[in-house]
Amino acid sequence: MSEIDNEEFCYICRRGESQCGKLIKIPGNIGICRDCMQSTLNTMQSAGFPGMDFGFNTNPMDFTEVDTTGANAQVASETNSEENNEENKENKKDEQRRVPNISMINLSDLTNLMPNRPKIKTHKKDEPIKPIIDLKDMPAPHKIKEALDEYVIGQEKAKKVMSVAVYNHYKRIASNQDDGVEIEKSNMLMIGPTGSGKTYLVKTLARILNVPLAITDATSLTEAGYIGDDIESVVSKLLAAADNDVEKAEQGIIFIDEIDKIAKKKNTNQRDVSGESVQQGMLKLLEGALVEVPVGASSKNAMVPMVTVDTKNILFICGGAFPDLEEIIKERLNKEASIGFRADLKDKYDDEPNLQTKVVVEDIRKYGMIPEFLGRLPVLFALEELTEDMLIEILSKPKNAILSQYKKLLAMDEVELRFEEDALRVIAAKAKEKKVGARALRAILEEYMLDIMYEIPKDDNIGIVTITKDYIEGKGAPQIQMRGVPQIEEVS
Repeated sequence: MSEIDNEEFCYICRRGESQCGKLIKIPGNIGICRDCMQSTLNTMQSAGFPGMDFGFNTNPMDFTEVDTTGANAQVASETNSEENNEENKENKKDEQRRVPNISMINLSDLTNLMPNRPKIKTHKKDEPIKPIIDLKDMPAPHKIKEALDEYVIGQEKAKKVMSVAVYNHYKRIASNQDDGVEIEKSNMLMIGPTGSGKTYLVKTLARILNVPLAITDATSLTEAGYIGDDIESVVSKLLAAADNDVEKAEQGIIFIDEIDKIAKKKNTNQRDVSGESVQQGMLKLLEGALVEVPVGASSKNAMVPMVTVDTKNILFICGGAFPDLEEIIKERLNKEASIGFRADLKDKYDDEPNLQTKVVVEDIRKYGMIPEFLGRLPVLFALEELTEDMLIEILSKPKNAILSQYKKLLAMDEVELRFEEDALRVIAAKAKEKKVGARALRAILEEYMLDIMYEIPKDDNIGIVTITKDYIEGKGAPQIQMRGVPQIEEVS
């Protein structure tokens, strides 16, 4: 790691000394830039600065009628009688009615009210960036896939593509460009139905590699100047995930979910501030550019410090469900095989389960993604729709399987939880009908485990609970076995 520099920032506008110059130090160890100091003085002069009390009853700018006898009366009160003291008080009241009573604000008193200035870690510009992952310690693609297999069921092609792309990306960071050969970025675009594991794949991959990961949603992104998150906010989230370490963030991973929501809007007469314009703004991030991002906030403002981040070594992974994309794929496939006497039937692909795996770049372009955007996402792959067998494996096989979570919860009450194979198949069939992928499994289990989780803590003699097929189908009750009793009883 290179030497870390801690830059001083203006207390008001939060700009660093590299942007606004040397700061002016005031009591309380507070630094203010010259622009903010001048702006503060101008505001104070116009009597609009909070903390200044202009209490007067007459013309505040009328200083010619100020009676200075108050000072003489004060001197006289120290040497003469109490009558002069009373006259002094009257004169002071008269003076206050004519001269503004200005109480200067103490900026050091606002220390507890202002947010703490984040410490930004940067590296020297003249030093080369060292990769956070040493190639000697970097696992090979087959090792990465083996680690993904422990958490993700199925999706063999997707795991293989991601393993190779990530491995080549970090080889690109560590490569020597003195030979004139520069390796291009391997940004990815993954397509898959909801609940197929897109986000879970990226989370698992980042945990395996131990690199900063930022997950953001494209639905909140808008064109600069409109309500919503600026495009640079995705980089600021990665900077926060890297503990404001710029060098570490510049080698992290950004996953932009719901990327299909920024497709070009069709048949619209209004300005597309969250569609094609967002794609245009993201081009520089995907390609690699120096961007100024806010630290600790999603939008730029005067109270948030700014830092420059280079995105050329950041791996971007975009994912989306792309609903109705199957219709575009079927139209292309039918057009290719509907000419001549041996043409295929038009309904040949209507029942195709994994039609999205046949996607090509042309299909995504017709969906509404601009060619410049797709050109910066060279790795394109699709995830398979989950089958009943895959859903059954998802229930029990991964390291953090859903069944393992419930078994751990009941084990804390010293109760063993068991599931019959037929019961798991019925649960998978119900989840398949909901058409939301693996997300339906948790919802179904929560429904059936509610009464069990509520009743079990009442009786300390319960030892084993078995979930049966009849209980899932609503024809019976779960079976329980008491401690020290061999027979199994049904609980109504």
